[in-house]
Amino acid sequence: MSKIKSRALSPEELNRFGEELDALRARTLATLGQSDADYIRRIVAGVRWLGLGGRVMLMAGAILGGTVLPVLLWPLCILGTVLLGLSKILENMELGHNVMHGQYDWMGDPALQGRTYEWDIVGTSDAWRKTHNYSHHTWTNVRGMDDDIGYGLLRIFPEQRWKPFYLFQPLVAVVFALLFEWGVALQDLRIGRWFAGKMTGGALWKMAKPVVRKIRRQVLKDYVLFPLLAGPFFLPVLLGNIVANVIRNIWTYVIIFCGHFTADAEVFPKDSVRNETRGHWYLRQLRGSSNLTGGRLMDLWSGNLSHQIEHHFYPDIPANRYAAMAVEVREICARYGQNYNAGSLSKQFGSVVWRILRHAFPSKPGRARPLMAAN
Repeated sequence: MSKIKSRALSPEELNRFGEELDALRARTLATLGQSDADYIRRIVAGVRWLGLGGRVMLMAGAILGGTVLPVLLWPLCILGTVLLGLSKILENMELGHNVMHGQYDWMGDPALQGRTYEWDIVGTSDAWRKTHNYSHHTWTNVRGMDDDIGYGLLRIFPEQRWKPFYLFQPLVAVVFALLFEWGVALQDLRIGRWFAGKMTGGALWKMAKPVVRKIRRQVLKDYVLFPLLAGPFFLPVLLGNIVANVIRNIWTYVIIFCGHFTADAEVFPKDSVRNETRGHWYLRQLRGSSNLTGGRLMDLWSGNLSHQIEHHFYPDIPANRYAAMAVEVREICARYGQNYNAGSLSKQFGSVVWRILRHAFPSKPGRARPLMAAN
């Protein structure tokens, strides 16, 4: 499908656009049932068994490789690390992220409630629900309202004011990818306000206490408890846990950045959301989001954020429904003359990397395209 150059819509078209997308949501909600419950429970089982298999392999590799069968040390430890990393990716992307959006609240399962689920990273779920579920999803790519634009570290769009610090952002971007879960953990603390003297140390510490507790729990689990179970052969287990977390961090970073920072993704000024209608909101979500092609495997391991457009339209609908919904969403967008931004992982992430490199240097903002046609 060739790229469509999005056109501005009239108020009447925006209303119809929103009504059609709302109707798709209503039809999908009416069909939720056992198959969706079975799907998420298979994901829970997959997370559990991949994690268990990874930890057993790591432990066996460390102990057997350090005693009677040295030849097994690296093969078993590498396999265990990969399995553990896949478990963490699946838990983070397809389980935790989607459950916390309330996609499975209708099941009544206490373990799958969006308001109480706690995921396997150093950041707290409460902070994520605030910065991501509310701020990011409500004000997607709106400058000064969506803190996910560059995460306070990167200049992704020319509309962001340039500072000399951004000259270092190619290196900062690499470090951020390696430590992405730590960036998520610290995002809501707004430490920059403390450095600028706009927040007292006491206020910062009060906000940080839940994060410190979560960090302590995660560090003890991955970097103390499980390695110590291997006794004197703890080092391979420790390294395996570190690498598994880094694998998850890098993959999460890539998928999230491909969702909103590609070549065709747009940012918006604050005044763009003044008196925003439902259709207007859908259109902003569309133009601020990007999809990934790649089929069912890409959908699974990205937590279905390969359908970022559909996720932003319908964040509380089970993500396993997005692929089917995308067929109709794409058709609706085409009828209203709107570009449906989709591409391969290599294409989309390549454009993200180019943005990071290009906007490390001063650049003039482009001319914003209107969402709504002038009267």
